[in-house]
Amino acid sequence: MERVTYVEKGMTQLEDFNLQIYRGEVMGVIPVNGHGLAAFLRLLQWNLPLEDGFVYYGGERINSWKEAKRGHNRISIIQNQSCLVERMTVADNIFVIRQGFHQEIIRTGLLRRQLEPFLRDIGIGISADSYVEKLSSFERVVVEILRAVVMGHRLIVLNEISTLVSEPELRKLYEIIRKYAAQGISFLYISLHFEEILQICDRAAMLSYGRIQKVFQESEMTPDALDYPENYNRLVRGHMNSRQDRRQEKDAAMELRNICSGSLKRLNIRIDKGECIVIQSMDYVVFQKLTGILTGDVTPDDGAVFLEGRQITLKDSREVAIISEQPTRSMIFPSMSYMDNLCFGLFRRIPKRWGEGRIKESVRREYGQALGEEVFSMQMEDLTEMQKYQLVYTRILLQRPKIVFCIQPFKGADLPHRIQIWKLIEAFLEKEIAVVILAINLADSMTLAERLLRIDGTGTLIEISKEEFSMLSSATPWRHLYCDRQDGKDP
Repeated sequence: MERVTYVEKGMTQLEDFNLQIYRGEVMGVIPVNGHGLAAFLRLLQWNLPLEDGFVYYGGERINSWKEAKRGHNRISIIQNQSCLVERMTVADNIFVIRQGFHQEIIRTGLLRRQLEPFLRDIGIGISADSYVEKLSSFERVVVEILRAVVMGHRLIVLNEISTLVSEPELRKLYEIIRKYAAQGISFLYISLHFEEILQICDRAAMLSYGRIQKVFQESEMTPDALDYPENYNRLVRGHMNSRQDRRQEKDAAMELRNICSGSLKRLNIRIDKGECIVIQSMDYVVFQKLTGILTGDVTPDDGAVFLEGRQITLKDSREVAIISEQPTRSMIFPSMSYMDNLCFGLFRRIPKRWGEGRIKESVRREYGQALGEEVFSMQMEDLTEMQKYQLVYTRILLQRPKIVFCIQPFKGADLPHRIQIWKLIEAFLEKEIAVVILAINLADSMTLAERLLRIDGTGTLIEISKEEFSMLSSATPWRHLYCDRQDGKDP
């Protein structure tokens, strides 16, 4: 892409945008903020009208401000939303659902034999006859890569893929990427964390406000190359020091005793009042099972949950709150007013009175300045992402739970939104509300955690204390702060 300027609905998404990806290269992109990222991905796949600049693919000019080549570019984008067709087999998705397949009779045996060399080449044991809906997230990603390879795509984009697969699976994925890169296929690897980019990428570019601000060359790809913004660093360091000063023995907020379900066997977890712990699943199936149990959507086969010594049912408890994955999409009610959205959590706390006018007026007086008076007269669709995050988290504060489960809270959030989410979770901890972060990718959650609990595919739980965080993988975001503390330096 050369000097590309792209305008969408009157707003400049990309301006003087320059990016080169070489044959067989794994190029990283770090979106410092989200502005322009979605437009960039659309421009990769579709030749949309440009205000200025040129786009080349495989040495051919496919788009320019003068004219664009029509049609869909042979570029694959793999992200949270899978493009595979469920209720069809792996072989059907790879060979049948693609341009150029014209056979009226599908010869299943032939497709299976055609796929076997590809699977054997990358050392992955996926059955060609498996139905897509029964695949794990990792297997789906692998199938999408194979599909792109079979279709002859020379550029494959992986967008925040570490939020879908566990660390061991990510290492296998890196091996597959390197194998295909050696064959001349290029990859664009988008991640919010430079530590992750370092593990796989040859070069990396920083995307900010629709421009490539800097490209890190191969010689610059070191852990010290990218510093976090100073205000974020200051927040994290201040939190670490203050939490260190306040550490003391506390009563249990919640205890999970002998929880059994699927591969989870006799799971025992204690969460103290005002504590933040991260539960990281090393297996996506286990992650889904554990998330279902803690949100009350799955009833365990055995075991019990205790809240401050009282046995409870998680689904029915008013003292337990859930913040779902990407809550600005799943926890906002578009048909309700801002005030009703905000006070919705009061329904669990004071079910018979939450709709009273005087209660709502009291809420507005208390939170109006922090939220901004203008939001109370806005429609939900007009709120910014920042305002939506504030709405969801403030609703939980109004509910006054004893414990909050946050499911991958930093997923999909750019740097400004990560800082805001971090502050909102910190507000829970300051009010002695326990926070449990459920994660596949650790992301920024380690800046808040007192403990890390890791659960593998067999249901085995390993506890890692804060003093041991410096021993985590070098790919772990913010690990350097704990290494500094271990070395006796000011964190």
